[in-house]
Amino acid sequence: MRLDTWRSRFRTAKAIARLCWARFLVAWIPFERWRYTLGSPEQSDRDFDFVGKAKGLAADIEWAARRLPFAVKCLPRAMALSWMLQQNGIGHVVVIAVRTAEARQLPDALHAWVEIQGHKVIGDLPGPWIETLRLGG
Repeated sequence: MRLDTWRSRFRTAKAIARLCWARFLVAWIPFERWRYTLGSPEQSDRDFDFVGKAKGLAADIEWAARRLPFAVKCLPRAMALSWMLQQNGIGHVVVIAVRTAEARQLPDALHAWVEIQGHKVIGDLPGPWIETLRLGG
């Protein structure tokens, strides 16, 4: 088997492990116990393509989420990506938001995403959204 194939499978396995851990935390552990594991200060180095690297990691998360036998909503995806970005030394913000009062009849009244340098790298879902919490940055 080629080295690229092994690397791809390893990235998928890491993403699956993080998604499962995130889903467990959301379901069983109070938010106050794990919220501090999310987000990290953004770097001042604007020359490196942090957004491009982060989008690659986000693609790994999305790929892994589609292969799990259960649904993985936006918060566990954002959590898993946050942990991967931290491991790679990429600063980011995890945002948690709620729909406006008029739009709350739509499915998914709550939402989470990850931003780097003002760009959403995972969880880009049309709003309108009212940000309730920003972690990191």
